Amino acid sequence: MEKKFFLCVLLFWAVPDVQPASDVWAIDVPSTIPAVQGECVLIPCWYTYPTTKIVLNRWMGFWKRGNTIVSTNLKKWKLAKEFNKRTEFVGALQVRIPQFKSFTFTENKVSIDVIRQPEPPAMSFQILDTVRAYCSVLHSCPSAPPRFSWSQAGVTATWSKQINLWMWKTESVLEFVPDSLDFNPVLNCSVVYRGGKTAKSSVVLIK
Repeated sequence: MEKKFFLCVLLFWAVPDVQPASDVWAIDVPSTIPAVQGECVLIPCWYTYPTTKIVLNRWMGFWKRGNTIVSTNLKKWKLAKEFNKRTEFVGALQVRIPQFKSFTFTENKVSIDVIRQPEPPAMSFQILDTVRAYCSVLHSCPSAPPRFSWSQAGVTATWSKQINLWMWKTESVLEFVPDSLDFNPVLNCSVVYRGGKTAKSSVVLIK
């Protein structure tokens, strides 16, 4: 079951990315980001700005939920208790603009689809001289990817790949040498997300 919130997550990073200058101020953010309840979320933000040679030495950026500031690049800014130490503003905000101005983009909203129960991980396998099994999930938290465990002992390796600017795929690979007791068993892969949510999948090893 999924429940929608607007910027209501345990932890998120707001990442501003400056694009080449244009004639107007403009901003681009994803409209919706799915996230498992309890894990962090990285929200990318791209903006363009008018061409100028003047450099503004003082610059500020804010993320809001309604009228509440939930994240800012101002280190001494006192956030509401609900978001204190739960958000982090990363990335570069320095831009060249003709004069000190404030630009607010209230129409460019981001919704977080909070997933209460994550989908089972995707699994596959191949059997040659060794058994090699694959288990993968998509997630929104690159700094704390899900942890994997297997029901079978063997050599494991895990890596992550960025799918887009707000989603990652993390995969675990298990390799072991089978014996007569290993065939037609159920092989389980379990995943634990940051925040404690779990998911599990199984395959039957048939040569």
